[in-house]
Amino acid sequence: MVTPAPHQHRKVAESFGVDPERYDRTRAAYPDVVVERIIAAGSGPRFLDVGCGTGILARQLQAAGREVLGVEPDRRMADFARGTGVEVEVATFEAWEPAGRAVDAVVSGTAWHWVDPVAGAAKAARVLRPGGVLAPFGHVYELPLPVQEALVETYRRLAPDSPLVARPEMSILDSYQGLYAKAADGIREAGGFGEPELWRHDWQRSYNRDELLDLVPTSGGLTLLPADRLAEVVAAVGAAVDDLGGSATLRYATWGLTAIRA
Repeated sequence: MVTPAPHQHRKVAESFGVDPERYDRTRAAYPDVVVERIIAAGSGPRFLDVGCGTGILARQLQAAGREVLGVEPDRRMADFARGTGVEVEVATFEAWEPAGRAVDAVVSGTAWHWVDPVAGAAKAARVLRPGGVLAPFGHVYELPLPVQEALVETYRRLAPDSPLVARPEMSILDSYQGLYAKAADGIREAGGFGEPELWRHDWQRSYNRDELLDLVPTSGGLTLLPADRLAEVVAAVGAAVDDLGGSATLRYATWGLTAIRA
């Protein structure tokens, strides 16, 4: 059986807006060094943020003096982002119409895997000025092993048919390289860019019990669970965190690509 690519899981892709306020509150902003890297790769001030969500990345770019237009398929997320001062148009990136507009950078924060890798790169090539940069990137966190096991075992019991219950063969921090390798292949196939550069930045962040239990429900797949089943997952995670002393340090990896428009 062929496993669908992430961008084909539209039900999951468009489920994060179930609670945009929580998503914006709990999802980590991007490290300054990552934002600085993306800005340094750009050739001008006009940025297009693909899958902008609640505007976390867009606001960081605005704070750095960039003009940002967001494209977001989930109207709930888009409305939240607009309320924070981000201009957003509602559409999937593949269907979005640039209407003759051109930008200096196309970025995507933890969202490019929800975009068709070839069609997305072709659309980016269409809207980028020569010398502009396509920079999809995103971070993933790894829970401490006892917390991860509690989450997976409870989720496997509640949603046994979900592809998310499979035990990873490697650290999730390393496995995300595969998403960006596929994105690089899409850029090469679409054409119009120089050779994509793959990069990674590692960091960590500590959470107390309440902060972690606020974050976990924003994960893909969990956003689709009914409230009673989600409560069981959160309770299992909470018990595991209690066993660790009431707090946990999560390891993060931010993977990304930069490709320059020919």
